Amino acid sequence: MGIFDKLKDGAAKAADLAKDSVEIAKINSQISSKRKEIEKSYLLIGKEVYEAFTKKQLDTLESLVQEQSNLIRGLEEEVEQLEYKIREIKDEKECVCSRVVPMDTKFCPSCGHQFEEITKLVPVEEEAASEVLVIQKHCGSCHAVVNETDLFCEKCGNRLAP
Repeated sequence: MGIFDKLKDGAAKAADLAKDSVEIAKINSQISSKRKEIEKSYLLIGKEVYEAFTKKQLDTLESLVQEQSNLIRGLEEEVEQLEYKIREIKDEKECVCSRVVPMDTKFCPSCGHQFEEITKLVPVEEEAASEVLVIQKHCGSCHAVVNETDLFCEKCGNRLAP
């Protein structure tokens, strides 16, 4: 691979990263807007509860609270979907223990949680051979490469030796 091919590949990767960054920024803006709408609903519920309390008419609130609660629930679901889109763009997912891991991880390296299998076709790229000698830690069960700080193997869930 010549120097110009490497420059071309680097420029293409930079363009993809820039495109992803713009898309993530747009989605974050949408998330912010949805969260502001949620806050407005909370404030409206609080204001109406206070006014009904001072007038001793709390029994009139049920329909308003139910309507606003449904609106909030819908907005929260939209926020979750938008956050999932961001994780897809970044090719990441979040474990129940809050650790963010690559999308193809089968087991959380922190808590050992097993993820549901997600099938996704990803184009395979050839990587240039590196001349640097790197010593890597491997899982004793499946021999997958693991991080030094991982407690569990991402591929098979085996508890790793310290």
